[in-house]
Amino acid sequence: MVQFASDTGVATRAARLIILDRDGVINHDSEQFIKSPDEWRPIPGSLEAIARLNRAGYRVVVATNQSGVARGLLDFATLNAIHDKMHRALALAGGRIDAVFYCPHTADARCDCRKPKPGMLVEIGKRFSADLAGVPCIGDGLRDLQAAEAVGAQPMLVLTGKGEKTLRDDGFPKSTVIFPDLAFAASALLTAG
Repeated sequence: MVQFASDTGVATRAARLIILDRDGVINHDSEQFIKSPDEWRPIPGSLEAIARLNRAGYRVVVATNQSGVARGLLDFATLNAIHDKMHRALALAGGRIDAVFYCPHTADARCDCRKPKPGMLVEIGKRFSADLAGVPCIGDGLRDLQAAEAVGAQPMLVLTGKGEKTLRDDGFPKSTVIFPDLAFAASALLTAG
């Protein structure tokens, strides 16, 4: 499933595309899932980091597992309302997300879009006419990093959300770059040019 922020052209150069997980990277995560707009709270500095990336020419795309839909914890209208709140908050910070791709399935569904499978990222590459090789892919969980590695993207771990646990558990791709949070990751990408 995908939600585009606008219907403007989506073609982009791979060097200016960045893929972010949602929960634990942009907003605070919850063991009980984010089930309503009221529960969606941005991590300090994350919205400003996205705005800085936008100003530097990055197209920011979200790839998020949202099994709470299949579990009956929220419906598509509520998921859309959560994303609307995120888009509005970003606009107030001077930023935007160009598209939100999400998998509404549980692991039992054995779909191709649920991370760590690469289907959602492959679809992002197709929709944005982008070669994902080396594209920064930022997440807080092992699944995010494995999906990035599967498509040749650059896995980046942030220590917000489940990130510290992911770091402790180890087993993530050897090419993973680690940052305290999205703001640090954005600064590093922007400094690198």
